[in-house]
Amino acid sequence: MRQFDYVRATAIDEAIELVAGDPGAAYLAGGTTLLDLMKDGVLSPRRIVDVTRLPLRGIDHAGGTVTVGALTTMEELAAEPTLADRVPVLRQALLAGASTQLRNMATIGGNLLQRARCRYFRDPTVGACNKRIPGSGCAAVDRSARMHAVLGADRTCIAVHASDLAVALVALDAVVRIHGPAGTRRVPLNRFYRLPGGSPQRENVLEHGELITAVDIPLPARPTASGYLKIRDRASYEFALVSVAAELDLRDGIIHDARLALGGVGTVPWRATGAERILRGGRPGRELFRDAATASLQNTFTVPGTAFKVELARRAIERALDDVSGGTS
Repeated sequence: MRQFDYVRATAIDEAIELVAGDPGAAYLAGGTTLLDLMKDGVLSPRRIVDVTRLPLRGIDHAGGTVTVGALTTMEELAAEPTLADRVPVLRQALLAGASTQLRNMATIGGNLLQRARCRYFRDPTVGACNKRIPGSGCAAVDRSARMHAVLGADRTCIAVHASDLAVALVALDAVVRIHGPAGTRRVPLNRFYRLPGGSPQRENVLEHGELITAVDIPLPARPTASGYLKIRDRASYEFALVSVAAELDLRDGIIHDARLALGGVGTVPWRATGAERILRGGRPGRELFRDAATASLQNTFTVPGTAFKVELARRAIERALDDVSGGTS
């Protein structure tokens, strides 16, 4: 780890000024991602701006929206009773996403900004990584790539987005609040993340110096059923091979509305809008769920190590929908 300057910010505008004015500066919150990448030699910021003392922690209710401060911990959000009752998919994703020790350290804003878990991105001895060295290629395309993405991927990058929380929040139409040198803005989370395209090094829409200050989570207008299914190699703390966040508005045996997002298979948390269209207006059942699952896995990009994920994801979607609908199929 290289030497760096450490500054503890006492106000939001101060923190933004410190980072925006220095291309080599970075924010520090819980540190569960940044410090790992610094120790591995992947990131080497010249200045660390500690934002943990800023007034960005807490959970507020206003009408039909719950606003979560960016410095709220994963454990604090998992314990929030209204969300646990109204959208259990969120609590389940949080509990599946990290050990208790990490949940007590990791912040909501930091979790949404965690970097790719690609082994080649995190190993500076690997020369071909477009995230670290734009234009150098993607080692995962030609090497072992079992944990990598099949949706939103191309030959420039197949690194998977690792956050369980982000998958649930994308399904719930969450919105991030951003503050930066140019002022404040609100961005729907499903438009916050960027596909690799020609710039895999840009993983989201944040400009240098911008800071996530809060996340708005709209509560469903009527009671819904939701759940989070995570398929992984072991039951203990592990990243997803495939995950599914599902929410269904079921009334009189009809799916009036559906929200579905996938993790473990996309370069971004993947909103399955095609599947949602198929589910709306249908009766829960095996055939409907199979059609929705098929619609979710269109235009996949696979390499030999990831081809199995397509069928695994289809089956996971069918199972998740069956579980959320009460096993009606």
